[in-house]
Amino acid sequence: MRGIKFYWISMVLAGALVLPTAAFPNDSAAELSIGGLRLTRTNEIAIDSEDLRISIDRVNVRYQFTNLAGKPVTLTVAFPLPDIDLAEAENIALPSNDPVNFVDFETKIDGVPAKFSINQRALVGEKDVSGVLGRLKLPLLPIGNREVRVQDLPAATRETLVSEGLLLPAGHSDSGRPNYSFGWTVKTSAVRQQNFPFDHSVVVEHQYRPSVGSSADTILRKPLRQNQALAAEIGRYRSEFCVSDSFLAAVDKLTGNSGKPAIQERRIRYILSTGANWSGPIKNFKLTIDPGAADRLVSLCTPGLKSTSPNGLEFTATDFKPNADLKILFVGKF
Repeated sequence: MRGIKFYWISMVLAGALVLPTAAFPNDSAAELSIGGLRLTRTNEIAIDSEDLRISIDRVNVRYQFTNLAGKPVTLTVAFPLPDIDLAEAENIALPSNDPVNFVDFETKIDGVPAKFSINQRALVGEKDVSGVLGRLKLPLLPIGNREVRVQDLPAATRETLVSEGLLLPAGHSDSGRPNYSFGWTVKTSAVRQQNFPFDHSVVVEHQYRPSVGSSADTILRKPLRQNQALAAEIGRYRSEFCVSDSFLAAVDKLTGNSGKPAIQERRIRYILSTGANWSGPIKNFKLTIDPGAADRLVSLCTPGLKSTSPNGLEFTATDFKPNADLKILFVGKF
């Protein structure tokens, strides 16, 4: 594994894999960046430890917090779900069909399941348009099991959406009529009030299904990466995921001599820095990457990663200060 770097960013939508259709079919889905908890900014709460485990099917995080104030402190604790830009909805990989809790988020406090509320809003720029959609009886997130197609809407509804800036031009139909796509962004977060006693630490655990970017092939397969038209994209992979020559050799070993697309790729992005509102650094931090199968390859940019069995990776640090996002590439059979 090459030298690795942590990158932590604010909540963003990860771009889809864009390749010439002749070399790589349109069978990719984009991953959404998801991260950890956000506390109301405070110097009264310290984080003793964070144990983060990321696999393709599940992300688990265990925090231990200590109250430094000498008195009980109650803070708003939020788990931001990814922003959904509906202009990119066709390329988004949603883990769940639930239109509100679309990552199946769950949380426990000191081992006991905890209740939370989920706040969801629709915005165009800085303008909250949730009320407009409510009056039109349209879901804020019209995808998944609540999918709504623009062409199926009544003409009056379409006209209102256009006038409110909620529909974007999307070319023309074969008959010359204008097509539109939804043009708002959905912001969602799970929120709860958390009490931190002064006489003992609090353990907060949460788990959710990650948004996993997927491709039915991988651009790193030898016949594709030798295509000069894809050179820039290969360079991006080397930079974003720290793909090394030894990793590419392992990819070639998986595909064998045929060079056929017998393997696929998956991508996960994780955010940490937006949650760093507690006092001081994380005293003890542990990251575990679990590929889920011994014959899957993993590449990411993080210094100090160590191999674990079977084929996983682990990183530990003391007095850890996260400052970048984590981008993980899995290659293998899925």
